[in-house]
Amino acid sequence: MAKITRFEDLISWQKVRELNRLVYKISRQGTFGKDFGLRDQIRRASISVMSNIAEGFERGGDKEFLQFLSNAKGSCGEVRCQLYAALDENYLSGAEFSQLQEFCQEVSRLLSGMMAYLRGSELRGSKFKKPANKPE
Repeated sequence: MAKITRFEDLISWQKVRELNRLVYKISRQGTFGKDFGLRDQIRRASISVMSNIAEGFERGGDKEFLQFLSNAKGSCGEVRCQLYAALDENYLSGAEFSQLQEFCQEVSRLLSGMMAYLRGSELRGSKFKKPANKPE
């Protein structure tokens, strides 16, 4: 297994980046684009998923990363919930709704898997690595 050194290497981050692109595309169209409250809220939630994965990874500690992944998973649930509101208002087609829901569910599964791995791992995070001995 390849070592992950950047948050951009995480499959979950890559997937949520695509989800975010789709959320922005769909929420700028038609009446959805004019519902500023729902449009802005779903965009913020989608960005929050992406941002929490990145911020948690960059913190360099396993416990902090776990907490940020939990936040990301919660925001992913928020996006899923808001998609129902958009569907109920006929801002989305059934196909668009299904595609976005599948993305959200996949991201949630990936986040759950990463969280389970971190809980069972002996990893402490990069910030806990001892610095290399420097010659005096």
